[in-house]
Amino acid sequence: MSGPLTDDFGRAVTGVRVSLTDRCNFDCIYCHNEGLGDTRGPMEPGENEMSTDDVVRFLEVVEEYDVRKVKFTGGEPMLRQDLEEIIRRTPDSMEVSMTTNGTFLPGRAADLREAGLDRVNVSQDALDPDDFAAVTKSGAYDQVMEGVKAAVDAGLAPVKLNMVVFTHTAGYVEEMVEYVAENEGLQLQLIEYMPELTGKPEWNIDIERVHDWLEGIADRVERREMHSRRRYYIGADGDGPGGMVEIVDPVENESFCANCGRVRVTHEGYLKGCLNRNDDLRSMGEMTREEIAETFETVVANRVPYYGEYLIKDDDGEYEFNEKYLGTPSV
Repeated sequence: MSGPLTDDFGRAVTGVRVSLTDRCNFDCIYCHNEGLGDTRGPMEPGENEMSTDDVVRFLEVVEEYDVRKVKFTGGEPMLRQDLEEIIRRTPDSMEVSMTTNGTFLPGRAADLREAGLDRVNVSQDALDPDDFAAVTKSGAYDQVMEGVKAAVDAGLAPVKLNMVVFTHTAGYVEEMVEYVAENEGLQLQLIEYMPELTGKPEWNIDIERVHDWLEGIADRVERREMHSRRRYYIGADGDGPGGMVEIVDPVENESFCANCGRVRVTHEGYLKGCLNRNDDLRSMGEMTREEIAETFETVVANRVPYYGEYLIKDDDGEYEFNEKYLGTPSV
């Protein structure tokens, strides 16, 4: 191959996001997944989940298209017992990251690092155990806090804490920013709540107010090329950069998706061009490597433009899909 694939909007696909399971041991009130599934603990892949070989085969195929980053997600990816093996067998050319709720990190962070994991994002919506339990429907607060420390100690720093900002958590943002500024090895991602995924528009807040507040207290502000994100450095002094805070705000944000270079894979082995899109699913099933390559090319070719054009509001303010991009051609 001569460089990465580029879609019709000039976006080069250089990364993939691979879901390993839809099972999760949390039941976060903002999550769009339905049901927790079997959450007894880490186990071998279920019948509806890609096997280790399936995941590795896909990564080996897209490596030929200059894909250089993979992020493993779920559900909760650490409910997969074979996670370390998957990471160990991931092509060496790829940077490997993972998004997790952190409950299994205390016992596995060092092994994951040894297997080849480079970075980790940990969901952390509150620093008070009761507030944490109210959002996650989980009593695992202490395990998560231990997991964050274990990840930093294992060399997975900077550990990014992911916090979804909506009416239930907006009051915790200031405390979380201070926590990250005071603890070396941590960064914070404030994630804009997506009401169209959960059906609770009344939980939404104006994310620009959070931007304005951070702008006012930041020692330094940078703009990151990817997604045109702003980075706020809080509490910086002569001895270090302080805490770094980013806001992930895709809703009606044209520039956010304009630089997206990522294709997704569901836990069942379906390729898709966007988180909020399900009409372009292409199953890899028992495909040969050649067929996976052809499917990957098709999904990239069928990618849609930015969020605010593909997912639009109707006259009543409800979200709907732009018919222009439905029913895209398949192979």
